[in-house]
Amino acid sequence: MKPFSTALSLLIITCAVAWRALAAGPVPDKLVVLTFDDSVASQATFVAPLLKKHGFGATFFITEGFEFLVDKKHYMTWEQIKVLHDEGFEIGNHTRKHAGVNKQKPEQLAADVEFIEQQCVKFGIPKPVSFCYPGYATSEAAVKLLRERGYQFARAGGAKAFNPNTDDPLTMPQAFDGKPDSTLEQFKAAVAQAKDGKIAVMTFHGVPDIKHPWVNTDPVKFEAYMQHLKDEGCTVIAMRDLAKYAGKE
Repeated sequence: MKPFSTALSLLIITCAVAWRALAAGPVPDKLVVLTFDDSVASQATFVAPLLKKHGFGATFFITEGFEFLVDKKHYMTWEQIKVLHDEGFEIGNHTRKHAGVNKQKPEQLAADVEFIEQQCVKFGIPKPVSFCYPGYATSEAAVKLLRERGYQFARAGGAKAFNPNTDDPLTMPQAFDGKPDSTLEQFKAAVAQAKDGKIAVMTFHGVPDIKHPWVNTDPVKFEAYMQHLKDEGCTVIAMRDLAKYAGKE
């Protein structure tokens, strides 16, 4: 029965992808999604004002992991997160503890996901529909849980553009992952992937990220990235806004 079950699962996934392709709207070239992980304070103080200046959307993936509860110099408060929501940005779920989902029991993951949902409701923020896998690792159990809880999108790792006609939106790849040694040319190359029905999903952490220097993005470099998006006439949106292109509306 196991081979039959596996085949049936693959058929269901294939049919779902095909349905999304039929239901989705046309994807314009130069469509870019900006995402920011880990609740870093500079996202509220530096990133958000710059994005507002350019008229860009973005998703901020919130976790209470690391030193969120005790270090309010380097991590946002929930009041700041609420302001991001009020300013029109999307608040996504990055789990309570930032633990790898592939190492958690289903009940542990469910509790961590639900916790951020409850915190959002507590602070007047809608229940998230977008998720980010801590450390980019995924699992079949996690995908199943997210689908059951009504999530529409979930970002993983990788290094390619998202194709809503062929990729599962609950294991969405990223086209760019901002690191200290990332370059403007690499960013431009990732942006250039946003064509022929593909969407460039960009990952950042703090700008700067003092506590996690291995994912730090220098503010001057980030300004150059954003200016390139502006100069290219890109449409820059939050992850939830992909609904019109992935058959979710």
